Amino acid sequence: MKVAKFGGSSVADASMIQKVAQIIRSDQDRKFIIVSAPGKRSKTDIKVTDLLVELGKKHEANEAVDDVKAKIIERFQTMINNLALSSAIVDDIKDTIDGVLYDESLKDNRLDSLKAMGEDSLAKVLSAYLQSLGEEATYINPRDAGIIVSDEPGNAQVLDESYEKIYRLRDHKGIMIIPGFFGFTKDQKLMTFPRGGSDITGAIIAAGIKADLYENFTDVDSVYCVNPNIVENPKEISELTYKEMRELSYAGFSVFQDEALIPAFKAKIPVCIKNTNNPEKEGTMIVSDRKNPITGTVVGIASDKGFLSLYVSKYLMNREIGFGKNLLQILVDEGISFEHAPSGIDDMSVIIRKDEFPKEKEQVVIKRIQEELDVDMVTVERDLAMIMLVGEGMNSTYGVASQSTQAFANASVNIEMINQGSSEVSVMFGIKEDELEKAVQSLYHVFFENKIKV
Repeated sequence: MKVAKFGGSSVADASMIQKVAQIIRSDQDRKFIIVSAPGKRSKTDIKVTDLLVELGKKHEANEAVDDVKAKIIERFQTMINNLALSSAIVDDIKDTIDGVLYDESLKDNRLDSLKAMGEDSLAKVLSAYLQSLGEEATYINPRDAGIIVSDEPGNAQVLDESYEKIYRLRDHKGIMIIPGFFGFTKDQKLMTFPRGGSDITGAIIAAGIKADLYENFTDVDSVYCVNPNIVENPKEISELTYKEMRELSYAGFSVFQDEALIPAFKAKIPVCIKNTNNPEKEGTMIVSDRKNPITGTVVGIASDKGFLSLYVSKYLMNREIGFGKNLLQILVDEGISFEHAPSGIDDMSVIIRKDEFPKEKEQVVIKRIQEELDVDMVTVERDLAMIMLVGEGMNSTYGVASQSTQAFANASVNIEMINQGSSEVSVMFGIKEDELEKAVQSLYHVFFENKIKV
């Protein structure tokens, strides 16, 4: 059995839904289908989820909502007309929107209920379309599918007891269309997942039914070894391990949010990234253990902007028991999450995403560090970018570091920070944001174009 998830670009309009239906019908093992809300039809278009969020905010502010509601209805009306489906589906969507907006019992999680409507409505449309083609297709609400989640609006986590219930779906006949992005608490309150919500649903269903394969259909043929917006026509990756994919997605790869596939990973279910517009392409397989040998150690180069470094120096820091704990506790007290904390004998840097550390908090944190930790120096360096080289076993392979530093030197880029963890999967470099593109291009040239075996 296969679970197939289709992202927002794959269900943006009627023509894409027709492609999705063809893909589903081409393989009888594709029995469990997860869908996102309709995405952008063009670069200037607006995602349906964004319209639903806008609707919720306007309603909360007691502003007029008719214009936004009309845009949402128009998206589904056009889709249904082009698919020659019953207008009763649109009537149901209208009634549901009004019900959510004006039901006082939904006051505490109204926004979650609205956000979920994009996926929920699309699942009903796809189910109806497959039925019109003669397929035995059924819309399955996440409540009926058995997706039980924690009571955390916008940040729901699946509960372990869900998987036994989800496994029973294997006995269901025909094709099941399940909306992504949300589940229900034990008290039957709708809660949405965090970023990558539909991917999370797909991974949960795949783990629950013990799928043979989880196919994730998007708008690219495969995962590329580097951002194609930085390097033209980069090489495709045919196979990745779970660890490598998590490292890459954390550090800027846009195919997945870094935690989205954890349920599938834990169950060791292989995942295949495929293109809805080119479904015959093999795509990229993500597996627990690599079966095919690789020609080099580095499989991918990820990069991301928007970081800063909090640098602290104190003579004999290494002899002061609890210094690192006390430093990080200050960040905890101020509600600041950190990403990395490379350290030396007398100094320590804490890498933080800049949206976690607004300037109004900077002086507060610096003052506390100076007064409570009695340091020699504390500074903040903003506008940093992180570049991550990823490949299992890389840390135990000779030459990676020297080739990397040579690539930075070739691009005349200064390295602000190096962090090589113990996972043997990645090494991270911190540089100035305005030097990101030339640094990544130089690294790509060294590790992929020259085909250097290190």
